[in-house]
This record gives sequence, structure tokens and C-alpha cells, in this order.
Amino acid sequence: MSQQAVYKAGIAGATGYTGYELIRLIQRHPQLEIGWLTSENSAGKRFSNVFDAPWDYPLIRLEDALSRAAEVDVVFLCLPHAASIGPVKAFVEAGVLAIDLSADFRLIDSAIYEKWYQTTHTAPELLNQFVYGLCEVYREQIRNARLIANPGCYPTSVNLGLYPLAKAGWLGERVIVDSKSGISGAGRKADLKYSFAETNENMTPYNVGMRHRHIAEMEQVLNRVNGHKPHRFVFSPHLLPVTRGILSTMYVDVPEGVTQSQIRDLYAETYANEPFIHLLPAGQMASLRHTVHSNRCAISITPVDPAQPDGTEYIIASSEDNLIKGASGQALQNFNIAVGLEETMGLL
Repeated sequence: MSQQAVYKAGIAGATGYTGYELIRLIQRHPQLEIGWLTSENSAGKRFSNVFDAPWDYPLIRLEDALSRAAEVDVVFLCLPHAASIGPVKAFVEAGVLAIDLSADFRLIDSAIYEKWYQTTHTAPELLNQFVYGLCEVYREQIRNARLIANPGCYPTSVNLGLYPLAKAGWLGERVIVDSKSGISGAGRKADLKYSFAETNENMTPYNVGMRHRHIAEMEQVLNRVNGHKPHRFVFSPHLLPVTRGILSTMYVDVPEGVTQSQIRDLYAETYANEPFIHLLPAGQMASLRHTVHSNRCAISITPVDPAQPDGTEYIIASSEDNLIKGASGQALQNFNIAVGLEETMGLL
């Protein structure tokens, strides 16, 4: 594709938070513009009627968009889990680049998908055609890909935070992950437990231990990067009383003899020239403010015991904006890579 081309994007499910973020990001992308937007609940209205936003695009039904697939070059599917499978089949037949932000095509094994999501996968034949869109890890596979599964928000923070250790074979068997997410991660819906009075001045753990379905993505990436070395993830997510952002704190063991300096060199080498990875200096901890409203992921490395700076126990902290690097920004990054544009276009 020409570097000077202007591409058109369709967004299925445009009136959720991820849809909104995609529209906002596309406004500043010099080679991408909106083709059509869908909304099942607000079809017939205009986007500015649904959000307090200056973008006056009409909203159409998804079934109408399927007949207009040829009008766009890429479709971003911002639909609920299990709702993307049917539309993806149609867009595959139309030959459109499809980037799915749901979990429907992230896992390469349909049995694992069905275990964690408690629903039958009706297009298992497509799973091996999708590339898992963790850009910093699978960039070469993403180039020229036509089907991309955008990673989940929690797994993006965890996988980027632990990938260097797993790749080097330095990640211990047991990994404890404590993650906190802003309320927007629950989606744009009316639900009492996400209301201001319920969440303000409160913090709530949920699906703790080995219950959260995003564990499957952590296992898929980190267990396969070094000869399928198994890691056991104990994952405790929490609902944080902020609008956006994810902070994942990971407690890991490394082999004896591996020094803090070696770990820092490993991360620096792994993420050298990565425009969206911010490796923090020693003594500084990743925080939400390092990354919210950006496509960045900030990573800090801290030995557990300051009296043993080269011990075997470390805390890796990773922060990101759940709606951008954890969703829409990474989706746009995937698009840029897939069509051969500058990876940072529309994201800096």
C-alpha cells in the first residue's frame, strides 16, 4: 500500500469507550479517516447525540455495515465478547483488514476460549489465521496481516512487563500479579456496582486468584516464549476509583546469580527503540500518571529487599492507559504496522 494513501476505517460498536477513543485518535491520524460507525442501540442517531463530542458522524446498524464493507480498508470491531465472530466471518469474506478488540480471536485454542469464556466458539477455523496483536512482541507477524486480535488490557500490561524475563528463561514458575484498573475497563453501561457512589473512595478486588479470564492470554504469551516453560499465574485484579489507567504489580523470582544490572540490561536491550515503552530508572516506580492519555507502557524494576539488591526476588510494575495502550491505541498501532505506515502515526 502506498505511503501516501488515505485509508478509510469502519468501527463496529462505536459508542462504547473504546469506540470513542478510536474516533478521537483517528481525528489526528494524517492517513486514516472514518468511513462508517455502527451502534445497535443508537442507530439512526449521530455520534454527537450519544457523546458530548464534536464529531457529527451518522450511526448505522451493524447489518447495514456488512453490506458496506467495500467502502472501508479496515474494520475495528469494538463489540462485546462472543459478538465479533459472526461479523468477522463477513469481513473476512469481503477481504477487509479486521482488527478485533474483543477476546474472540485472541486465544489460539478454541477449547481454552470455551473454558474461560463459557461459550462455544463458532469459527474455530479462523483462530489460526489471526495474529495476536501485542505489537512489541509480534511486530513481524503483524506486518501485512489481514486479521489481528487486539490483546486485552490487563494482559498487555502484564505481558509487556514480564516478556523480557520469560524470553531469557529468568521468570520463575510462580508469578503473583496484582492489577488495578480504572472503572472504564468495565465498559460503558449502567450497572449499580460501577456507579459513582459505589466506587468513589472504595477499591474492590474481583475474580482473584486463578479465576480471571485474562490469565489465558498471559499463559499463551509467556508460557510459549521460552520453549513452553510453564508459569503459574496468581492474578488479583482490583477496581480502582479512577476513570482510566491500569497499574500491574508483579512479584517474581529470578535464578540465583542473575543481578539487577543484568535484568536492567535485558529490558533495555529487549525494548531498545520501542517508541511506546518507557523503562524507568532505578528507584522510580511506575504510576498511572506516567501513561494515562497516552499509548505508552511504563515499566519499573525493583528488588524486594534493598539490603540484597542482587537477590532473587523482584517487583516489576507496569502501567498503561487501559483505553489506549490497553485497547484503541494498540489497535491503531496494529493498523499502522499492518499497512506499512509509521508505527507512531496518530499516537504521539
